[in-house]
Amino acid sequence: MNEYIPILVLGGLALAFALFSVGIAPFTGPARYNRAKMDRYESGIEPSPLPEGGGKVSIKYFFTAMMFIVFDIEIVFLYPFAVVFDELSWFAFFAVMLFLLNITIAYVYEWRRGGMDWT
Repeated sequence: MNEYIPILVLGGLALAFALFSVGIAPFTGPARYNRAKMDRYESGIEPSPLPEGGGKVSIKYFFTAMMFIVFDIEIVFLYPFAVVFDELSWFAFFAVMLFLLNITIAYVYEWRRGGMDWT
């Protein structure tokens, strides 16, 4: 149990800081509300009106999000492998190759669906 005490202390500090920040914000921040702040966009450009049931969202938005998730997960899993590469067996090597094959399939799918076209 002594090994987990630093983790619990750090988690408690993070929770205390988050609660303190959220709790003190209404008392310390300025409360000057106006029409521009209450509007959906604060860029100064009036948004174009949407149809009555909402509008269609471009599929490129979802492809970009999927590409971020795929590459983010790839880095998260490959970094520990690269750190301890010398100490691993052939089983671990083939497991990582299988993982890279899955990532490549996701990459090719994204590419063929047009997620890499930024025009």
